[in-house]
Parts: sequence; C-alpha cells; structure tokens
Amino acid sequence: MLTYDAYHMPTSLEEALTLWANAAEGSRLVSGATDILPWAREGRAGDVHLPEMVDVTRIPDLDGYAFEKGRIRLGANTVYQDFLTDVTLMRSLPCMPYCAIWFADDQIREQASLAGNLVNASPVADGTPAVVALNGEIELARLDGGQIVRRRVPVVDFITGPGRTQIAEDEIATAVIVDACNGFGGSFQKVGQRRSLVISVACCAALVKTDRDGRVFEDVRLSLGGVGPSPIRMIEAENTLRGERISHGLIEQVAQTAADRVGSRSRQDYRREVVVNFIRAALEDALADQPDIDVKFEDQEEQINA
Repeated sequence: MLTYDAYHMPTSLEEALTLWANAAEGSRLVSGATDILPWAREGRAGDVHLPEMVDVTRIPDLDGYAFEKGRIRLGANTVYQDFLTDVTLMRSLPCMPYCAIWFADDQIREQASLAGNLVNASPVADGTPAVVALNGEIELARLDGGQIVRRRVPVVDFITGPGRTQIAEDEIATAVIVDACNGFGGSFQKVGQRRSLVISVACCAALVKTDRDGRVFEDVRLSLGGVGPSPIRMIEAENTLRGERISHGLIEQVAQTAADRVGSRSRQDYRREVVVNFIRAALEDALADQPDIDVKFEDQEEQINA
C-alpha cells in the first residue's frame, strides 16, 4: 500500500519546482505514477509511506509538442498512447508507434509518460533505445534565484546505470527533444517472459532511410536496451551500413558483430543470440517500413538474375 502525508498538484512549473525544492527527504515526483504504484505493494517494496508527493500532470507547460529546427520538443506529460493516435507524431517518429504498441496496455499507455520512463532509468525501459535512436535529449529545469533555469542532456549520457541518472535533486524533467525523422522507416524489437504487459529481457530500436531507388542505406540509427546497465547506441554498425548497398549479407554481418555489445551480467549467451536476431529483424522491418519506396536487396537481385 502507498500512503503519504501530503499530495501536491501544482498548476505551474514554477510552483512545482518550488514544492519539489522544498519537499522533505524521501518525497517522490510523479506524472502517470505507473511505476510507483506497482512498486509500492506487497511482494515488491511492501507498504510504502512518503512524506510528500508532487504530481505534475496539471501543468500546461508540460503538455503537447512543438517542432524546432528539425527536432520535436515533447512535453514531459506526453504519454505513450500519443504515439499511437497522433498522426503527426507517428510520421515524424516512426519507431515510436512500434515501441508504444509493446508498452503495457491501453490503460497504462494513457497514463505512462515517456519522460517518466526515462527518468525511472530501468535498463529494460522500452522508451530508452527508441529515444536514443532518435538522438534524444532530456530537458531538466530547476529554480535559481527565483528564475527557471533549463539544461539539456543527451539521453545516452543521462542514464548512467540501473535507476541512476544525471538529474539533480532539485530538478524536474520538463521535455524530451528528439529528431524529426520523416521519410525514415522504423522498427522496435522486444522479448520478455510473455506478450501481454511484458517487461523486456532485451529490446532494440531502428530507424532506416534509403536512397530514392531503395538500393542504398542513406541513414541508419540503431540502439539496444536490456543488454547492459545503460542504453547502447550502435555507432559502428550504423557507420558500416551507411552509404552501402542494401543486402541480406551485409545486414547479417552487422548483426553478428552486435553480440559483442552485450554487457549484462545475467543470461549473456541468451542475450547475445537475441541481439543478433534483433539487429537483423529491426533493420529488415525498418526497410520494409520505408514510406513509398520499394527496397531492393542487392544479393536477392543477383539470385533472381543468376
């Protein structure tokens, strides 16, 4: 059971920052509260009593999204369901709908925020590899002399380990900023103990853009989650693919080398096998998701013409 002495619902960012800066030690900040409620129950944390809770869901400044110089600023109250219902977000962030559909169920997706998922910093958080592939940054705000001061941190650096981030004690996450990737195909791969409400053992996000003829990898983004203490951006694999002719052989080559990135202490052999299959499937699915382009695999054409 979760109990508390005071539950605050500020209606402005300044009010929230003031409450949070002055909150008693052990207080918690919540948005959808989809992590804290399952945690505070018998069998996990047991009965939990908090001095204060600060709920930011009624702050208008944290709602909605805006485009800025080829990027999208997603307010911290953006929830996973938005990536399945907002056509603009679906087109601009093509890996996010595939990530969101795997995320829990309809009710939880309506409550769970992307920013909260990142701040929670689980090694197997679904949103982390997708945001990393989108060159995501998290915006943090604090009060300094009565003024709101903001900073941005790349998500790949923000998460430093399981449950650990660079957020300061007096800061609140206010937005997630990602690249607008219109014209890319997207993919998200995930494996866990069950399909419904599944928690990842490992997950992978991919974004791919081909040339107009569908023969060359013009741009590639790949990232992994659940195979180490923090998210992994597959820079070497991206560089190997970028500018090369599309072929199953090249995809297989890149997929095999990805197994070396597994740094998890448990089930390493299983995770290595999963990662190889994920990279292969993610790239092929993202190629198949190319908008208005018929992708042509070089080695498949050679077999046809032989």
